[in-house]
Amino acid sequence: MKMNTANQLTMLRVVMIPLYLVMWRLDFGWNNYAALAVFVLASLTDLADGKIARSRGLVTDFGKFMDPLADKVLVMTAMVCFCAMGRFPAWALVVVIFREFAVSGLRLIAVEGGRVIAAGWSGKVKTAATMVCLCLIHVDIPPVVGMLAVWVIVITTVYSGAEYFIRNKDCIDWGNI
Repeated sequence: MKMNTANQLTMLRVVMIPLYLVMWRLDFGWNNYAALAVFVLASLTDLADGKIARSRGLVTDFGKFMDPLADKVLVMTAMVCFCAMGRFPAWALVVVIFREFAVSGLRLIAVEGGRVIAAGWSGKVKTAATMVCLCLIHVDIPPVVGMLAVWVIVITTVYSGAEYFIRNKDCIDWGNI
């Protein structure tokens, strides 16, 4: 089976994740910038694959599954690296992970009821803001700017997660909790 262009870009992003980790681990003077370059390229494939899939009618079930998974793994990989370096607080990582599990759980419940919850605008803003803020954290910025980037990530994460639950509250039978 031949993979379409959008899905090839998604798989390229998946392949870039271990490369990103290797750039962090290698010991040379500019490894941080090499890791940043890989992260930026991987993030741009996210932008490109979605536009290509929608504009060319190449949306597939594989892409619907793999694209958000690749995004989450890329972002979580960067956040874990930054936690290990002391540039990203663990509590913020826990907030992001909690939101991802909660929204994934909501989507599973919705699918059981025959409904698919598509990515909302706030989720797309959250992804873009997170990727931009993680790029900022890669470079040597003042701590106050780094903390501002963390708060942008946390706020957009919480907002988009809350929006998913508010817009899809009818998917959950709250009376049986």
